[in-house]
Amino acid sequence: MLFNSFEFIFLFLPCVVCIYTLCLRHNKMELGLSFLVLASLFFYGYWQPAYLYLILFSIALNYFIGRKLCILGKENGKWLLIAGISINLALLGYFKYANFFVENLDSLLDLDWNIEKIFLPLAISFFTFQQISYLVDVWEGKAEEYSFLHYSLFVCFFPQLIAGPIVHHREMLPQFMRKETFPNLWKNIAIGLSIFCVGLFKKTIIADGLSPYVSPVYDNTIVPGQLDFFTAWGSTLAYTFQLYFDFSGYSDMAIGCARMFGIVLPLNFFSPYKAVSIIDFWRRWHITLSRFLRDYLYIALGGNRKGKSRRYINLFLTMLLGGLWHGAGWPFVIWGGLHGMYLAVNHLWRKIIASLSLNISENKLYILACWLITFLAVVVSWVFFRSPNLDQAGKILYAMAGFNGASLPSGIVARIGGLEEILASLGVGVNDLSGSHFLGNVLCIVMAAFLAFFMPNVAQVFNRYSPVLYESDKSFKGERESSSVEWSFSLRWVFASSSFFLLGVLTLMQVSEFLYFQF
Repeated sequence: MLFNSFEFIFLFLPCVVCIYTLCLRHNKMELGLSFLVLASLFFYGYWQPAYLYLILFSIALNYFIGRKLCILGKENGKWLLIAGISINLALLGYFKYANFFVENLDSLLDLDWNIEKIFLPLAISFFTFQQISYLVDVWEGKAEEYSFLHYSLFVCFFPQLIAGPIVHHREMLPQFMRKETFPNLWKNIAIGLSIFCVGLFKKTIIADGLSPYVSPVYDNTIVPGQLDFFTAWGSTLAYTFQLYFDFSGYSDMAIGCARMFGIVLPLNFFSPYKAVSIIDFWRRWHITLSRFLRDYLYIALGGNRKGKSRRYINLFLTMLLGGLWHGAGWPFVIWGGLHGMYLAVNHLWRKIIASLSLNISENKLYILACWLITFLAVVVSWVFFRSPNLDQAGKILYAMAGFNGASLPSGIVARIGGLEEILASLGVGVNDLSGSHFLGNVLCIVMAAFLAFFMPNVAQVFNRYSPVLYESDKSFKGERESSSVEWSFSLRWVFASSSFFLLGVLTLMQVSEFLYFQF
């Protein structure tokens, strides 16, 4: 079931909120939580009921292993932990990577193997990582033993089940067990509904509005030879903002849904395209995934504890595996490798600046240059992330570099008047593409860029009402309050939220999946 569907917005969500509210009103907290588990399983099974067996098996298995690890302790539970992680990774590997592995092995060794297409179950990457982190923390003595009901809700709570945020047990389980939710019920519903409306607007109006400018280039299996500079950049920048507003919109809708039940989810985005370095970018983009990769992969590989050279290798390997987590394909591997290289270079550059005692970190021109380089590096990496294969990614990058030349639609050139000769001297030709499509592409990119670069994010707008959980009190401390727009209980915001909702609902006749569902 999609957040951006009539069934979810007008049937599922209102019914679940109402029934849960009735349970709280009659002091039936455990009954309410049981109902949330059943509703979440229904939400998951609505797409493909057969995969309910998979998530139920995963929940039962990991809960059992977690209980045993509590009893055995760190010294005696090591092999059980290894077995638990191995089973989780084996399930993920079979469903997500079996086809990829067999196809590449067959291509390399010419084995003529045939394997049926294995369909990827929704959310398997997210709930697998979530439960692996739980097992590791139980083994290290950082987690308590919880009831099966609370643990089940921790894994399958529907607002964050399909595409995150990847939640941590210490963030969620205590919230499910507290008793003071009901007194703030209507306040939470008002805040949650407003955040949900913002996310719906991001997804259906902004992200889906950019989609028509991405597909002609990236979904065309044969990239046309006449793909020029402007078309390649227009499509790539459209995808850059489409992906951000699609995933950010999903995360906002998840945060809003959870808040209606009195649950605060962790922050997953904090204006990542404002980042002035790749290190800063990964502090802001898909924050809960970055946290998982850092805590359970980078540190496990040795982090920065085994020398400077090993630190860079660990960074590269962590991001390489992070790329593979996103999808079973070489473009994702290259994307992860690029970001691993970016991070290594970024850390090396910081070391050079420190060793030379250059006091340039506050220089505005330097900050602007850092932001531009970071943004361009991210945009280039998105080409691999979106392309179906490396050949297509190479052709698009080739065009973005200007090797196919640059041209404008003939209709636009004809209306410029007097600039034809100047454009010709600059090597800008003429093509027969739609002028209105070209201008629409430019306008959508400009509007999306303005929102991403200059407007506050949801965490800032709703900061007064603690909309998200931060990793620590210091996280974005100086930026949380720096918002020119603040949400409040007022008629002005009732009108704004209603407008976001109405505009979002008007686009639901053509429902589109969230981009991260494929991961």
